[in-house]
Amino acid sequence: VQLVESGGGLVQAGGSLRLSCVASGFTYEDYAIGWFRQAPGKEREGVGCISTEDGSTYYADSVKGRYTISSDNAKNTFYLQMNNLKPEDTAVYYCALKQWWIVGPAICGAGDFGSWGQGTQVTVSS
Repeated sequence: VQLVESGGGLVQAGGSLRLSCVASGFTYEDYAIGWFRQAPGKEREGVGCISTEDGSTYYADSVKGRYTISSDNAKNTFYLQMNNLKPEDTAVYYCALKQWWIVGPAICGAGDFGSWGQGTQVTVSS
């Protein structure tokens, strides 16, 4: 499994960015993609996840209402739209894949995902 993130960069507070994650190298019919972030000196934090089986999503409370996860299943490409960004959103953002396609608050943690991308840096200036 290969996952490649892109779209990170520097943005001012209140701005928006859209990250992409292209998944390849597998033949699963349905699976789930999670988005995570890790700021310097902090633990990796789950942002949210999406199921390819039914498009259901789950979001962490810290980003709910500001972030949206979407997918283009035909292209195995997943997006994280981030609006109204805050300096505390600064982190390296990762996408990850798990075979079990069900998503929810108890099953979208970092330990549930076995394949990870290399990450993309998002920096929000105040």
